[in-house]
Amino acid sequence: MPRAISSFKTRQQKCTNNPSTKKMNLRNLLFMVVIVLTVIACQQPNKQTETTATQVKEAIKTENVVFTSEGIQLAGSLYSPVNPHAAVVLVHGSDSVPRMKKLATLLAKNNVLVFTYDKRGVGESGGVYAGPEVGTNNISRENLHLLAKDASAAVQLIHTKNKDVPIGLLGASQAGWIIPIVANKNPFVQFMVLFSAPTITTLEQLRFQFYTNGRTDFWEHTTEKDAREHIKNDPDRYQFEPMDPKEVLKTLSIPGLWLFGEKDIQIPVNLCIEQINTLKLENKPFEYVLFPSLGHYTYQEEPINISLNWIKQQTVTSKNALNNLN
Repeated sequence: MPRAISSFKTRQQKCTNNPSTKKMNLRNLLFMVVIVLTVIACQQPNKQTETTATQVKEAIKTENVVFTSEGIQLAGSLYSPVNPHAAVVLVHGSDSVPRMKKLATLLAKNNVLVFTYDKRGVGESGGVYAGPEVGTNNISRENLHLLAKDASAAVQLIHTKNKDVPIGLLGASQAGWIIPIVANKNPFVQFMVLFSAPTITTLEQLRFQFYTNGRTDFWEHTTEKDAREHIKNDPDRYQFEPMDPKEVLKTLSIPGLWLFGEKDIQIPVNLCIEQINTLKLENKPFEYVLFPSLGHYTYQEEPINISLNWIKQQTVTSKNALNNLN
């Protein structure tokens, strides 16, 4: 743009005494004015977009919080939008997971109050982390119930700070065994959202995981029938009392949403869906969505958007139940 203006001025100086040139110069000047105004107009929406994004970010209050569970101090962050219609506690999967800031921010931008914390023994949280990478069993009944107590303490924390919003639990993978325990024990839990979460026993999940052995092309060479035979009959590599989430799910009356990837090689999705359908026949308010192109990682745009819309739908019912509790 500066070069075009410069060449225009040079031509003008050579032809100042020519009337027709003057008219051309006037047209050119008007043309340049139009271009400049257009550029300014095009830049203006970008500034507005940046301002809006900044306002949204500033509207979300972030507070670091320390709370206690079973005598251990756990550290987390509370993401509070101006006018939340619901609240969730994020429940971890099986790894040594710190607080999930990116997911929390995304949910908070959609008017959901979020509490996320460092898993026991991870980050700034005290206690001892249990997991295969440190040689301990993180899906024993004892450890799952301990992690459920941590999540329940987080629910209590949210309820203490904001009694006006319905509280739910949202998590993935291993959280499928933890969330139902919390929902069964804590009356303030009004709904649950579970991404790639098992509804089968811990030992059945392990048999399937060992059978798939991390092969991304597993379902291209294996039938559903073969997979179920291995889940049912393969010898267990570890001996411990299994956790069966169906025992707890049968006791729940709160709504639940499961989101599955059909190509999952960590959990047998069709078998898990079959279990949910059985519970639905018992009038449990459970739903599920299956994504044919996804695997175990379902924390992606479409599943998250569906879960956000579903949470919003539950808000009215949950608020009525919450009023009865308060």
